[in-house]
Amino acid sequence: MDVTPLVPKDRQVIESYGAGSFRVSGVMHKGAVMVLPLATYPWSAASMTEISLDNLAPVIEAKVEILLLGCGPKMIRLAPAVRQSLRDHGIVADVMDTGAACRTYNILLAEDRRVAAALLPVG
Repeated sequence: MDVTPLVPKDRQVIESYGAGSFRVSGVMHKGAVMVLPLATYPWSAASMTEISLDNLAPVIEAKVEILLLGCGPKMIRLAPAVRQSLRDHGIVADVMDTGAACRTYNILLAEDRRVAAALLPVG
């Protein structure tokens, strides 16, 4: 039985992660990435302390509802000011380890939710 979620072909699906890189819809990306339903970008944040509205601008412009923040191998808190600023833009931020963020992104994408993932690499 195939349990792969049905996702339209033009959507960005996170296929794998590890060793400092991500494979998204057949393309390898080194370092941190921001994955939106229709595009994947390099992300300038190298740690949770570097997250700002400036480096999350593509998420705000895309008018997503949910932002999954993958903070590497273990969960780290998001600065309250950044969380509130995202909320002011109508975006709920959910912080989790990168693996959980990748899996959750794919599920929400399959449900056709307006979701994005900003992912710090593991390893």
